[in-house]
Amino acid sequence: MIEVSHLSKRYGDIVAIDDVTFSVDRGQILAFLGPNGAGKTTTMRILTCFMPATSGSATVAGYDIFESPMEIKRRIGYLPENPPVYLEMTVVEYLRFVAKIKGLSGRGIKTGLDSALEKCTLGHVSGRLIGNLSRGYRQRVGLAQALIHNPDVLILDEPTVGLDPKQIIEIRELIKALAGEHTIILSTHILPEATAVSQKVVIINRGKIVAVDSQERLSAQVRKSEKVSFRVRRKEALVPQKILAISGVHQVIPQEADKGEGAYIVESDVGRDIREDLSRTIVTNGWGLLEMKPLVLSLEEVFLELTTQEKDVEAASFSAASHQATEENQ
Repeated sequence: MIEVSHLSKRYGDIVAIDDVTFSVDRGQILAFLGPNGAGKTTTMRILTCFMPATSGSATVAGYDIFESPMEIKRRIGYLPENPPVYLEMTVVEYLRFVAKIKGLSGRGIKTGLDSALEKCTLGHVSGRLIGNLSRGYRQRVGLAQALIHNPDVLILDEPTVGLDPKQIIEIRELIKALAGEHTIILSTHILPEATAVSQKVVIINRGKIVAVDSQERLSAQVRKSEKVSFRVRRKEALVPQKILAISGVHQVIPQEADKGEGAYIVESDVGRDIREDLSRTIVTNGWGLLEMKPLVLSLEEVFLELTTQEKDVEAASFSAASHQATEENQ
């Protein structure tokens, strides 16, 4: 549905995005993740044909961003970080106005309006002035204007910024409900948001793509060991020693636990699933297994690991270049 290849945007000597490449399948939710200033909004604006790229290529719903910008705009619903709403209009007035701008007419306006109001749960406030609505409901109105022409693609730029926790949950659930029917790119710097709604993650840092994959696969790529936590009814001194005897285990880390209980994290070789051997050892020794679960790196840990690796590579490259220049000058 969306193909981005070697996309770059420069403002003179300033590089906003550099050689960005990723794809989004039909009906998929992709989280475009990165810190403020990483290049997320620039990429979104290029894909919506709001601004041109300096180089590279991209297609949306089969149309090229350079050759067919109007066709792309017909197939995209865009919610920028600040919802483009008119505070002096009622919800219905505004959405009808947007529907006409997007080329709907006659019955198409009513169909689009009814659908958008239902999907965004706005029916009970449809006659109210937008300026009198809460920030959460204004965000819903912004999402409704993006949906009113039933686009193939939704591009949402920081859709939950400024919302309270209840409103954030509501918007996230709404976004998840739209998946399948629409292909969605969710641009955000909020890590839990990406975890909560997306099937695929693109991590961008300082204009460059750091990684593209599902959270689980990204976690597998960066972790240096498998980790399993377990809790037993009886804490005994020999627990670490006997667990270390299991093939592939190289560390047992005691954790805080309730009085009399034992809690541990076991690290083993990457790709080695020790849970069966671990549970057998616990049961055989009569320690009383209460809980066991694999530990997966959080998206925050993956992001920090990948961006740290990038900085280390850049630092090493700079150091090597400096060393070479010194030798040449000598």
